[in-house]
Amino acid sequence: MNVPFKSLIAGFAISAASITSVAVMAADTILTDSSGMTLYTFDKDSDGVSNCNGGCAIKWPPYLMEDGANAKMGFGHIIREDGSKQWTYQNEPLYTWVGDKKKGDTTGDGLGGVWHVAEKSGYSY
Repeated sequence: MNVPFKSLIAGFAISAASITSVAVMAADTILTDSSGMTLYTFDKDSDGVSNCNGGCAIKWPPYLMEDGANAKMGFGHIIREDGSKQWTYQNEPLYTWVGDKKKGDTTGDGLGGVWHVAEKSGYSY
């Protein structure tokens, strides 16, 4: 009997019988900005410091915090070298990717081996 999982990505469902050994990322574990665009982390960031500035920040715009915004559990911010506030999750600075064109795109995941989709903690599959 094939029982479909909850839709993983819009318009994509998978049945239990078709999974063998696959890493699966459910759409509801991916962090997004207020427009629904995927957020990313950068392996070269360290100790809550962004190391993506200049040309890097043009391709990977920092997810900036507006004045008066309130951080929820797990979220915070850092002060970037230009003085702006950048959202963090689990102390990791968050970015968007200019290559993503619509909600649900994750085209930046794995780029250069150092960019990764930001995921909510506490999930395992």
